[in-house]
Amino acid sequence: MASYREQPTLQAADLYNDIIPAPPTTWRDQVPGLTVAALATMAAAFVADHYRAPLTLMALLIGLALNFLGSEKNMAPGLTFASKTLLRWGIVLVGARVTLGQIVGLGPMTLVAVVLILLATLATGVIVARALGLSPAFGALAGGAVAICGASAALAIATTLGERRISQAQLALVLVGIAAASATAMFFYPLIAHSLHLSDAQAGLMLGASIHDVAQAIGAGYSFSDAAGETATIVKLTRVALLAPVLALIAAVAPVPGAKRAGLSIPWFVTGFFVVAAVNSLVPIPAVVTNAAGTAATACLACAVAATGIRAPMRSLLGTGPKPLVIIGVASLVALALSLVAAMVVL
Repeated sequence: MASYREQPTLQAADLYNDIIPAPPTTWRDQVPGLTVAALATMAAAFVADHYRAPLTLMALLIGLALNFLGSEKNMAPGLTFASKTLLRWGIVLVGARVTLGQIVGLGPMTLVAVVLILLATLATGVIVARALGLSPAFGALAGGAVAICGASAALAIATTLGERRISQAQLALVLVGIAAASATAMFFYPLIAHSLHLSDAQAGLMLGASIHDVAQAIGAGYSFSDAAGETATIVKLTRVALLAPVLALIAAVAPVPGAKRAGLSIPWFVTGFFVVAAVNSLVPIPAVVTNAAGTAATACLACAVAATGIRAPMRSLLGTGPKPLVIIGVASLVALALSLVAAMVVL
């Protein structure tokens, strides 16, 4: 069996503990890698703020630009912390953006439509992956990223599946593809809504149910109209709320090589997501607290994306070919088509 030093990429979180465990580290060991990831995130935030570019995409591109640092052994503990622990806490804090009242306000038919679109998009990813000769796990990763909330969902799904199922190269490729697809959707989908003469409510449903990342979905909604932006925000946050049950579903059905499980094991960050969303729904929380939680979630997820870019094995990434991007493209078209149908039928 190879040692930890011979397999530096096998360091990310694994729900089922079926990867080679990393040796224990102290906080001092984490400082170099975590510092680089934090600086990359701050640089990405600067670029995103000044040029109105997607933060996730900028974090990934800067992380990939610093990929040469990923082979440094002293970087591994901090980069692992950023791509594992910060990611999980970011997912928990995403729950602060969601309330049960927002979801209920959509109405039962809209909620059912959103759930069906999500499941159909996820299934499309798995089916297309099988047709192209790729693993169902990768199909779930790509399809889930399209179906739920882009890079955040990709990171969470990869964490749940573990690195024996999803490699760092595959994850990095999905992050690149999903960022490009989301940016494209933000530009073109509002034009489609205008060309079809959709109402504000219809456009909001279509945009919120089909665009990948949260920021792009909300931005596209408000570029159509303020009313459409409000609807797109609620629909998109409903998709974000469905991240936790989808992760639980994946945990229940994903095969576990060489391991047996007596029952469903739900990751702690999934439970944390539900708890934060429930508290946000039932307890009046000051806006300054929820805003701070949202900012912290964005920072944690962006830092996890940057760390993933730094750690990605570029040689493997460049050799993957176009098939993974085909999965993202087909799943995106399915989500768009179903969202248009739902907008016209439900509203």
